[in-house]
Amino acid sequence: MSRNTMDMADRRTLLKLTGGAGVLALSGCLSTTDDGNESGDDGSGDDGSGDDGSGDGSSGDDDSGDDSTDAYEIGMVDSLTGSLSAFGERNQRGVELALQRVNEVGINDRDLELIVEDSESENQGGIAAAQKLVNQDGVPFLIGAVGSGVSLAIYESVVQDTDVVQLSQNSTGLNLTNFPGLLRMSPSGRTQSLALANLIDDDGYDEVAITYVNNDYGQSLTDAFVEAWDGDIAYNNPHDQEQQSYSGVISEMNESGADAWLFVTYQAEFATMVNEAFSAGYEAQFYGADSVSGDNVLENTPEGSMDGMKIVVPSAPVEEENYQTFASDFEAEYGQQPTSWSAYAYDCVMNAALAIQAADEFTGAALQETVRRVSGPEGEEATTFEAASQILADGGGPDDVDYQGVSGPIDFNEDGDPVGFLQILEVQDHDYEGVGFIEG
Repeated sequence: MSRNTMDMADRRTLLKLTGGAGVLALSGCLSTTDDGNESGDDGSGDDGSGDDGSGDGSSGDDDSGDDSTDAYEIGMVDSLTGSLSAFGERNQRGVELALQRVNEVGINDRDLELIVEDSESENQGGIAAAQKLVNQDGVPFLIGAVGSGVSLAIYESVVQDTDVVQLSQNSTGLNLTNFPGLLRMSPSGRTQSLALANLIDDDGYDEVAITYVNNDYGQSLTDAFVEAWDGDIAYNNPHDQEQQSYSGVISEMNESGADAWLFVTYQAEFATMVNEAFSAGYEAQFYGADSVSGDNVLENTPEGSMDGMKIVVPSAPVEEENYQTFASDFEAEYGQQPTSWSAYAYDCVMNAALAIQAADEFTGAALQETVRRVSGPEGEEATTFEAASQILADGGGPDDVDYQGVSGPIDFNEDGDPVGFLQILEVQDHDYEGVGFIEG
């Protein structure tokens, strides 16, 4: 299984390698390089155990008896390689910045460390990564994963029937809502599917051809779109990941006669489809789920091949002051603006840190009692870790603080889904331009 092998020379932080796994103990920042756009996949569920706990918000003590200077270690399963690696790279930036902010303040005079393992963007890789984190490293809190199918596989194979908290950073797949104990920071894809159906209808189309990646993410978003769509479906078929050509799929979509084509797939697969459609001279109005957008697509397709395409993506509340501060810090650190997926990863770390501080002890059972409540609407609003941590340090409990994330208010509902925002992007001059917002 591949590990986080970011160049040590690019780091201004402590990175400790243990058994091939990256342990991020941030007292500075990491400086890595990659493109600046990202798009996510999927996952969710709910944590049915966190609403009635009794954490007192004062100690966060580790019952293992470790010295108080030891760091709190939590785990993360991310897509560092494979078809979703573009998303994983952006996640790493978000968590690195969050760890800086947390460790500038500390949690009960201790640091927070994040052990990162690679899912390789596949279910089995995700399971192996989670097993290592939970069974060997003994983490009580697990951030993961990007792909909905990976998040669900981890939950069913590793987390279910344990006290470990699982919080997905990027999963939006609809089916994960059915699994109590699996939280997510990004909104459910159901609102995205409804928005796409309304968008295509508002643009005057009554017939659509759809192709979707053959996994839980693609199937669930497509099913929700079909349920919401009042027009005709001229074509609706899946495709596999990482194929060298999708000319057959594109040809069949063209032969369907539909003037509107909807793509629910990933960046690499979509770029191949765009190139083949452009080469063949096919013309249609393109629409896409969030996972088709990104610099990788722009860099690997010719100008003019997607102009006019519209994409619905999860969005952070970009006009809020705390998001603007986050974006300014992010740009100063990495030389580019963040995307919403970096913001979701950032808030996963913040939520974990506050849950640890609010808990009676550093165990999964204790964190289950606080993880929802530290961002719940009942408490005093706080837009930074420092402010939220101070409420707890002053004797407040988990219900006394309402952390307002840079990705949104968080406020998990009974299904473990947060309040979400969506943005409509349009491809203009071979670049993405925001043309509107939707609140989910």
